[in-house]
Amino acid sequence: MRYGGPRRWYAGAWMVSVALLCCAAAGAAEPTTSPLWFLGGQPTPQASVLLAQMRAADYYGLRPEDYEVEALTNGIQQLRAARIQNLEAILRLDRALSAAALRFATHLHSGRIDPRAAGFNTFKPRPPLDGPATLRRLAASTDPVAELHALEPPFLHYRLLQDALRRYRSLARQPGLTDLPPLGPRSLRLGDRYPGAPALRRLLRAVGDLNGGADSPGDELVLDAQLTAALQQFQTRHALPTDGVLGAATFRALTVPLVQRVRQIELTLERWRWLAPFSRPPIIVNIPQFHLYAFRSTEDRVAQMLQMRVIVGRIFPRMRTPVFESEMRYLVFRPYWDVPTSIVRNEMLASIRRSSDYLTRHNLELVRGGGDDGRVVEPDTANIEALAAGELRLRQRPGDDNALGLVKFVMPNDYKVYLHATPEQHLFAATRRAYSHGCIRLGAPAQLALHVLQVSGGDWTAEAVAAAMHGSDARRVELQQPIPVLVLYGTALAKEDGQLMFFDDIYGHDRRLEQLLQRASRDLAKF
Repeated sequence: MRYGGPRRWYAGAWMVSVALLCCAAAGAAEPTTSPLWFLGGQPTPQASVLLAQMRAADYYGLRPEDYEVEALTNGIQQLRAARIQNLEAILRLDRALSAAALRFATHLHSGRIDPRAAGFNTFKPRPPLDGPATLRRLAASTDPVAELHALEPPFLHYRLLQDALRRYRSLARQPGLTDLPPLGPRSLRLGDRYPGAPALRRLLRAVGDLNGGADSPGDELVLDAQLTAALQQFQTRHALPTDGVLGAATFRALTVPLVQRVRQIELTLERWRWLAPFSRPPIIVNIPQFHLYAFRSTEDRVAQMLQMRVIVGRIFPRMRTPVFESEMRYLVFRPYWDVPTSIVRNEMLASIRRSSDYLTRHNLELVRGGGDDGRVVEPDTANIEALAAGELRLRQRPGDDNALGLVKFVMPNDYKVYLHATPEQHLFAATRRAYSHGCIRLGAPAQLALHVLQVSGGDWTAEAVAAAMHGSDARRVELQQPIPVLVLYGTALAKEDGQLMFFDDIYGHDRRLEQLLQRASRDLAKF
């Protein structure tokens, strides 16, 4: 069912029943006369710590305004100023604090919006939070901060990104850090003069691409070897060509306001919160990074992953690679490629009609019926018109020139998207690799085949994989255990070596998520 908007889900899901949750947290069927967060008319130490954490919610990548911290603080101050304790006022404030605490805990645990609203089709969402039990633990804990951290996703790279958020939030407070003088009509290289070179050094030193210490001796307006090397490091972190040239694309990335980089981190943290803990080693594709990670364990440590470049769908809406979760069930060596109807009609049919040898040159054939054992028919005029009418299908025979390469990896999904090899290996040299019709092309398909066959419990070797890929027949191999596949979208990534990488919002998903979060906060303010 398609998501219908945040108002009902976000505000109504728990706000309508928050009084019941608070009562359940205290173990009562009716409104309790024993407050959870107050003792002797004063807030407990746990309540004070919780308020302080909500006030500093931006530490977690959240908004303090979403938790009525000021209103709660004012209410507590009024209680302290009152000469006579008012039990009814205490209970009202106690319920309000429980509501804010539950909201804060839920946001830390599973995010602020339904993932489906942002286009993430997941069949295994983060386990729901037990609200009453969470409130009881927070109210009784000797370390509420540790309890809050325990609610967050248990991923190393989530924590690394939170650490990077604090650093970049501090950088964003430095005035004019990304204000560089205009570049001019041409790109600048090693040895060229640039009036903004001092400001560029300051920026690159602040973000960690230029080592601290004195600048190289010489003209401070010249792009010297030290500054050029720092530019290359910056380009690496922003998925740009690492040529050390100060060109238009690099200049655009350098002058992105750091508050925008902060927001990229916050949006990616939100997406991390949607993920359930890994029970089996997954395969993750990060679309805007054009990169695949195949885990060898359930821990997200780079040393335990196979990595490779990938090609994803083009930026046109109908060709974008979707964000979804599935399970890889089997792979096919030397596959046929069943050409999608849209490609037949929009890209091939005119050439087929125009050239009698088009099918032969591209190793294509007309087929009647489904499956690999469908009957091949002659490409005469009548059958070509039957193809145009959708009565026949077009497929490409297995081989080195097959669009799917020599192996494809199938994870059933509504989008008919899968991973596959490709004969167009030269495309992997590009830094921005959005070339496909939606499926994901692999830079090292043989390595992934060996990985999935071994991780799923098989005893395959690299030699056996190579033999299957270069054999004479198509061969389907069922995996002994399905492998989770997550096709995700994150424009910020914190690496274990301390580097922070940023990627372009190629599909506009960050903009969409930003709009959803803003609307959710507006809805929340109405309650």
